[in-house]
Amino acid sequence: MYSGSIPDVASNFPTSSDAGIMQQPRAITSRVGALQPVLAGLLAALVGYASTFALVLAAFAALGANPAEAASGLFALCLALALLNAIAAWRTRTPLSFAWSTPGAAFLLSLGALQGGFAAAVGGFMMAAALVILAGLARPVARAVAAIPASIANAMLAGILLTLCLAPLEAIEVEPTLALPIVLTWVVGMVFLRRYAVPLAVLATIIVLALTTRVTPGVLDATLPALVPVLPVFTLDAFLRLSLPLFVITMASQNLPGIAVMKANGYTVAPGPQFLLTGIASAITAVFGGHAVNLAAITAAITAGPEAHPDPAARWPAPVAAGIAYLILGLLAGLAAAFIAASPPILIQAVAGLALLTSLAGALTNALSVEDERLPAVLTFVTAASGITAFGIGAAFWGLVAGILLLVLLRWRKGR
Repeated sequence: MYSGSIPDVASNFPTSSDAGIMQQPRAITSRVGALQPVLAGLLAALVGYASTFALVLAAFAALGANPAEAASGLFALCLALALLNAIAAWRTRTPLSFAWSTPGAAFLLSLGALQGGFAAAVGGFMMAAALVILAGLARPVARAVAAIPASIANAMLAGILLTLCLAPLEAIEVEPTLALPIVLTWVVGMVFLRRYAVPLAVLATIIVLALTTRVTPGVLDATLPALVPVLPVFTLDAFLRLSLPLFVITMASQNLPGIAVMKANGYTVAPGPQFLLTGIASAITAVFGGHAVNLAAITAAITAGPEAHPDPAARWPAPVAAGIAYLILGLLAGLAAAFIAASPPILIQAVAGLALLTSLAGALTNALSVEDERLPAVLTFVTAASGITAFGIGAAFWGLVAGILLLVLLRWRKGR
């Protein structure tokens, strides 16, 4: 006869308290999963803003904007991105994200002043926005831009970026004690924290400038930005030198790649409505000094990729979080513009050059990847980098024309 105690079978089943304990890891995992796209969106906004806000402000200043107008332009861009990212992603339930045109800002910085000053530049921004709207309404225009060979478009972008990417070396020559800590910080960041290399370089720049720049009393009094409308002036000079190249650069290096990034992550995006939306937003921001907003390409890889969430259907909160972050960051536009206005321009250009080195590497790689198009791409690159101006039209446009013309002639010869 079995003399042991009868086992309590009921005790082997989890009680209500035990079940609660078992469900806690699942609840924590669920909360972490819900937080993941939010963190991805915050990261995308911080990287996008910290990496290039100095470039945008420097571009506006180069076009003749005063600190208040430059801050207004940056603030307008941030407000537009806040609304576009949050509303579009929420309405479509897809991680559709937007950014300002970083290659466009790089082009503007290399362009220099226009006849008519910043008012003419604002008119040029509006005309470029009108071309984007036209591309959204007229399919042949979008097809014409899409028909530009990727090698030629990337070569033009690389030519524009080359001069800016030389700025860190020039800064080391002119201000070695100030520039070297910034460049070394970027190098260390590239080795150990590649994604954060540029934000770390921006942080190093802020520290260096805070320790060495004498800001006159009153410069930082009005730290909150305000939207300052600029009465536009429409000139043929601005259309040829600014609007046409800015339109091509924004479409070829931002809008079309942005659609490709979304497609690569499994999302289908209709190009026409997005071009129309970004064109209208660009036209509105232009009134207040902003140059262009467009579909995000680089930061879209963060918000639309697996980093945002393993489930593609759960990634749409990432751009919403990015939009909220852009709204907060936009409030710093006045402080950033005032501080940069009081800083040595060579250092601002240096950190902008560091931020664009990765873009230059990608542009050169894509420009030279197709053997049959390599020579036209090189011609485009050297022409765009030359800085020449002919008939009032800048080097970027002539580089595009030269490369396409040579490519057409070579293909015609090969066909014969």
